[in-house]
Amino acid sequence: MIQKLRPWVLSLLSFALLGLFSALASAANTFDHGQWDALLKQHVLPLNGGQATQVDYQGFTDDKVQLDRYLADLSQVTTPEFDAWPKDEQLAFLINAYNAWTVDLILTKWPDLDSIKDLGHFFSSPWSKSFIPLLGQTRSLDDIEHTMIRGSDRYQDPRIHFAVNCASVGCPALSNEAYVGSRLEAQLEEQTQLFLEDRSRNRIDSGKLALSSIFKWYREDFEKGWQGYLSLEQFLLDYSEPLSLSSEEMQMLRDKSMPIRFLDYDWALNRML
Repeated sequence: MIQKLRPWVLSLLSFALLGLFSALASAANTFDHGQWDALLKQHVLPLNGGQATQVDYQGFTDDKVQLDRYLADLSQVTTPEFDAWPKDEQLAFLINAYNAWTVDLILTKWPDLDSIKDLGHFFSSPWSKSFIPLLGQTRSLDDIEHTMIRGSDRYQDPRIHFAVNCASVGCPALSNEAYVGSRLEAQLEEQTQLFLEDRSRNRIDSGKLALSSIFKWYREDFEKGWQGYLSLEQFLLDYSEPLSLSSEEMQMLRDKSMPIRFLDYDWALNRML
């Protein structure tokens, strides 16, 4: 009887081992952002259905030990480990790193600042400060956004501009959940639509399309061919619903006859009021 069962037992063991190895391989190709997710859920308040958020920097200060632990875990990742991850996992990691270290930077002077710009000076912006130990080098926020994300051929998705957060009212909302590779597409799409729905930053005004300055500063990113978009107008047409564009306004965009102006950026700290 035992001999008859042996092939079945061996098959069961092989199946179990295969599942274990698969789970281990999957775990090796992901990073646990649970600590950051918990901090965001506790200290980021969504407004207007998530179109904007306010950040409880005092709450982050009180939980600085947890934030430091998360940042230390980010710093432990090696370049070979990072390169072995799927592209969405890499991008989620870099977006979270940017946002978490931005919060950490604000805390270096909290509560004695009104804007992230207060952390810079005439010769150096806060984004150019090299203080982030990441993937074997000491980096700046600019390094993460402009070199590692925008400057890499790996990621050509302009929606990252609605995910990275510069701690300012004018920025797209800091999401109250961590980005994760398995849901990154849905998360980026949600953040894009929420930002475009915010009439304080994107709207029709006196017959002109008034847009956030993000579209001025990074216009080239929306015209590089992602999803086939070769012009900002093409990108905006695909998001005509969150922008609440009429059929006439959409036609003007197609004809490139819609006047576009860019709104002033509000650099006030996105603190909880």
